[in-house]
Amino acid sequence: MASRTNFLLHAFVWLALAATAFSLSPKFYDKVCPQALPAIKKIVQAAVHREQRMGASLLRLHFHDCFVNGCDGSLLLDSTSAFESEKNARGNLNSVRGFEVVDQIKAEVDKVCGRPVVSCADILAVAARDSVVALGGPSWKVLLGRRDSTTASRSLADSVLPSASMDLPALINNFKNQGLNQRDLVALSGGHTIGLSQCAIFRNRIYNATNIDPAFAKERRATCPRTGGNTNLAPLDPTPARFDTAYFKNLVKQRGLLTSDQALFNGGSTDKLVKTYSMNAEAFWDDFAKSMIKMGNIKPLTGKKGQIRVNCRKVN
Repeated sequence: MASRTNFLLHAFVWLALAATAFSLSPKFYDKVCPQALPAIKKIVQAAVHREQRMGASLLRLHFHDCFVNGCDGSLLLDSTSAFESEKNARGNLNSVRGFEVVDQIKAEVDKVCGRPVVSCADILAVAARDSVVALGGPSWKVLLGRRDSTTASRSLADSVLPSASMDLPALINNFKNQGLNQRDLVALSGGHTIGLSQCAIFRNRIYNATNIDPAFAKERRATCPRTGGNTNLAPLDPTPARFDTAYFKNLVKQRGLLTSDQALFNGGSTDKLVKTYSMNAEAFWDDFAKSMIKMGNIKPLTGKKGQIRVNCRKVN
């Protein structure tokens, strides 16, 4: 009897693991709508061609979606009488962008599929990958089959999104709370190899930090005054439209734009990995792809949970 119980227990554990592993699959839309992924790629490529900054914006949407109650498209929902939009959270307000591109993708995908079969959460995951590829970065197989949430939480977004002012222990803890380790933290922070940041976010660092190259600080102060110019933009690394290792090379030279960037190379436990990535693009690309898949697997809604939204901005 004991062995039978043992067998059943093992079988149950295996089935539970299998259910988790098989709930998301890169082939999820292969039969129901094989045109879906090419349609997403086409629109992302056009959007990034129009405005290179859009690649970083779309990557960031997926990241900021996944960190708030999992990758469920909750970030895309506008405020209603039932909840306030995550777009209004501290780490998102007047900062996250690219929603019009997501709307455009959704309309096109629903058109080619003949009905709404692709979730907004999956659109974010695929658009993030396609954006990285469009800017010369690595590709990976995006696991698919996420469904969309029917609610959002500004207060949760306020408490869980990492801040640009965090030090290394805070960053490690923030990522650990999402099931992500230090390697994931450094690799995913490498997403800052593309894109721009606003003066208000990095002002304190360029005027007050001691772990900053003085020439770099002076250069940044030219377009980011002590007062005013809050929305003035500066590149996160010298090649903001190319997915390369310049971000990590900059950190080694104490030229990280954000406090949370330089924290990764400041005499702490992540220094060695930053140095590795700065010299080895292949190592960075491999780890970035693995960490993106891992992040994309944070608490997805699958099966009958959630819904497939008709409009990414509102619940059906």
